[in-house]
Amino acid sequence: MRLGVAGDKPRFRSLTGQVSQIHLAFTTWNTGLGRPGFMDRLFTEHGPIPMLTLHTKNHDGREAITPRGIARGVGDRYLVQISEAASRFGKEAYIRPLAEMNGHWNYYCAYNSSGSYRGDSHSTRNFRRAFRRIYFIMKGGTRADINARLANIGLPPLRVYHDIPENPLARVFWNPQGFGSPDLAKNSANSYYPGDRYVDVVGNDLYDQHFKAEWAANLTLFRSHPSKPYAIGEWGLWGIDDPAFVRDMANFVKGHPRVEAIVYYKSLRGGLFDLGSKPKSLAAYKRYIVPLG
Repeated sequence: MRLGVAGDKPRFRSLTGQVSQIHLAFTTWNTGLGRPGFMDRLFTEHGPIPMLTLHTKNHDGREAITPRGIARGVGDRYLVQISEAASRFGKEAYIRPLAEMNGHWNYYCAYNSSGSYRGDSHSTRNFRRAFRRIYFIMKGGTRADINARLANIGLPPLRVYHDIPENPLARVFWNPQGFGSPDLAKNSANSYYPGDRYVDVVGNDLYDQHFKAEWAANLTLFRSHPSKPYAIGEWGLWGIDDPAFVRDMANFVKGHPRVEAIVYYKSLRGGLFDLGSKPKSLAAYKRYIVPLG
């Protein structure tokens, strides 16, 4: 079982003793596009196993591309850059596209917080189509083969005109929340599921807020994809010190062998989620979580 962290990895090790295998990174759309070496450094600096999260906002926080735009190939050049950097990295890496897609705070969610619909450009159908396109690009292959796969699912051909190195070590991680916000049936996690053929790992983000974590929703998501490895892409304590949550996470991992990774959010001195300010949870982390790795 793999343990990971977002933020300051050396500091987290000094606090907990954890040797993190996974280092979670976040990007904005078109990060490093056209800047030689930028994406390569992103992979190497977040080793030994990077978990690269792709978002559709640009560097100033505005929406850069819609799910429909991704599905139609508008973002191909950027996605190919990531795939090629992952191939050059040459080791296992998680690609985590458009995480928490059923959360209204993300541009690629289909619904606003009020429950109002954002329109076809942000529909769950177009999200699924976008995710499938991302999957094919991340896995690589000849341009002809990728175009044939895209055509088979009704998507236009690549907008780049060269082959993409095959990338068997890239693992594409579909990572919703256990329940939607807004919590509507049409905004459920599985409304955004692209299908087993286009996902390597399924997972959830789970936070302890007000001494309450949504374990039931987490278990429902886990059970709904029995053929897939499972991961917790983010988990943390939302400004509270609650060792019971840490113990419960360890028990969930031990009781569910398909769980292959959990990634703590976040190691940042003075931050809301920092274990350095949560002595009881820090002690529980050392006792229950670190031995899992």
